[in-house]
Amino acid sequence: MDASFFAAAVVAGTPLLFATLGEIITEKAGNLNLGVEGMMLMGAVIGFFVGLMTNSPILALFGAAIAGGMGASIFAFLTVSLRANQVVSGLALTIFGAGFSSFMGNKLIGQVVPVNIKDFFKPVHIPLLSDIPFLGQIFFQHDVFVYFGFISVIALGFYLYSTRKGLNLRAVGENAAAADASGINIGLYKYIHIVLGGILCGLGGAYLSLVYIPAWQDNVVAGRGWIAVALVIFASWNPYKAIFGAFLFGGMDIIGFRIQRLDIHISQYLIDMLPYVATIVALILGTNKNRKENHPPKDLGVPYFREER
Repeated sequence: MDASFFAAAVVAGTPLLFATLGEIITEKAGNLNLGVEGMMLMGAVIGFFVGLMTNSPILALFGAAIAGGMGASIFAFLTVSLRANQVVSGLALTIFGAGFSSFMGNKLIGQVVPVNIKDFFKPVHIPLLSDIPFLGQIFFQHDVFVYFGFISVIALGFYLYSTRKGLNLRAVGENAAAADASGINIGLYKYIHIVLGGILCGLGGAYLSLVYIPAWQDNVVAGRGWIAVALVIFASWNPYKAIFGAFLFGGMDIIGFRIQRLDIHISQYLIDMLPYVATIVALILGTNKNRKENHPPKDLGVPYFREER
């Protein structure tokens, strides 16, 4: 449990962080999107494909963001415009994303990320901060994607709790009818934030295929989207808490490698179960239903129809 372990946990938790932030902003708009896994897979395969074709890390990330946003826009159209069941629509998006990534990635298996993209995502030591004992190695000796995750947490937290637009968004999720009566464009707010959530999920998938692996393999997300959905509850829909949850479960994801180094003979299947078992335990022990901030948005999962006000 030295600094290198916690630093690796930060890296492993970064894709979870992006996916969790994406789902938080979606659920704050009152929509429950269980298609996180699918959007991450779409972002992963498109990001990898674009990176392989163009050798450009910026275009690869842009492609991943578009892929995640397109998946989310399908969900938004179904649930906001057509008022379809959100749970079924989200599950359909996950199945679609899995099939899409398998189809697109069939010829990419075994391919590795181009060298210049690897160089772009090399660790960058932040002056002064990286020299801080212990904490410097954990937080300030990473690639730009990890730092972008830190910035995203701060930006989303500021947006939700310190801006008028963020207040309007929370109002939409809590009581869409009251927000509509006050002049807020419910459909526009839902569409924008659902798509933004998909973009973040797509970027989380791209981190896996471009940086964390970095090569294409089928089902590269490996259930992390479902962990992100659980982390939203664990973090009480708060982006500041999400960063700790993501890094905690990132540590659970890599702890198996440390156990193997210690030459402790434990079944690999049991080690692979650890993040998912930890998710269940965290949901059981970490949620205090008596505290208001631990409750989901009141209109979460409820389609809004203006004529029923």
